[in-house]
Amino acid sequence: MHRHRELCERAVDPLEIAAGLEAHGVTDRTAARYRHRDVFSLAEELFARVPGVAGEPVGASFAPARDIETRAAWSLRALLPGAACLATFVTLRFTEGVLDGGARLAIGSGGGLLALIGLALALRTGPLCADGRSSGAAGLFGCWLLGYVLYGDALLHQLLSGGPEGPWDITPAPLLGLAVAVAPAAWCAHLFSVHAHRKLNGSRALEEFAAGVRPLLFAAVAFFLCVLGGLLYLAGLGIDGGGSQIGAAALGVLLLLARLLTVHGFPEPAATGLAAACAVEVAAPALVLAGRLPGLDALSRPVETLIEAAGTGAVPAVACGAAALGLLTTATVALSRASAHTAV
Repeated sequence: MHRHRELCERAVDPLEIAAGLEAHGVTDRTAARYRHRDVFSLAEELFARVPGVAGEPVGASFAPARDIETRAAWSLRALLPGAACLATFVTLRFTEGVLDGGARLAIGSGGGLLALIGLALALRTGPLCADGRSSGAAGLFGCWLLGYVLYGDALLHQLLSGGPEGPWDITPAPLLGLAVAVAPAAWCAHLFSVHAHRKLNGSRALEEFAAGVRPLLFAAVAFFLCVLGGLLYLAGLGIDGGGSQIGAAALGVLLLLARLLTVHGFPEPAATGLAAACAVEVAAPALVLAGRLPGLDALSRPVETLIEAAGTGAVPAVACGAAALGLLTTATVALSRASAHTAV
């Protein structure tokens, strides 16, 4: 009681104390030493015995914004990356054959820079804001994964054909779909947070809360995947650029799960998942190049077999899909903890 007095004084209900104890490593076994059946029972006694003080509730800093103007503001910012990419592709389409290569390159580079700025603004506020918990390494991993969407398939194709030679073709359609999907991702994160807080306020035990929040996570991820699939399909219809829609969909889910984990206080597993996907995408062309050395042709056979069976898009699909599955497993455990949805 003395060790967690500040937590108990600021709590507005026993579940907030239970969440704080959980975050500090207190388990049901620990509670049993104090003659309580579980952590929540221990939290109820602490809540009853420690007088509260006036102040900001423990969970207030993590409560989702309910103000309409606030939601409209971060929703508009989440639309900026998609709007910048769409405007760039439309401009390039209408200037095809009118402007020379240098001017078109400047337009594409400027549009890409605007999209990155828009993405930074979208991640700075709203439900995708991590409040400084995101590491620089995670940002670099994300940039690599997005860059692979543009150039990865063409790079592998040229390496397998004996290259690289000449300029690389790019696959912009998946990148456009991913950029537009930032807004649905923000809303999925927002709805997950809102309903998780409702579960938190209405639950009477940590197990009850965990059982209620897991379906919310699966529903948010499934809904985002459906929306992203539609956006990728529409982008493929509008831009003749090829690219792997399955790989881009897996990447979108991976980025959403990584951001959800980071926002709710688990940046390390998020960065690990992104790093694992990057490692696979780096290893694929490296193995192809290593296979050209005398006596090392066996190194490239797994990559060549995979590409022969499913095309160059199989590499990002396997890399991002496996990493997304790992992060989904991690998120199922981590985000079902009450302490992931309240300050402690």
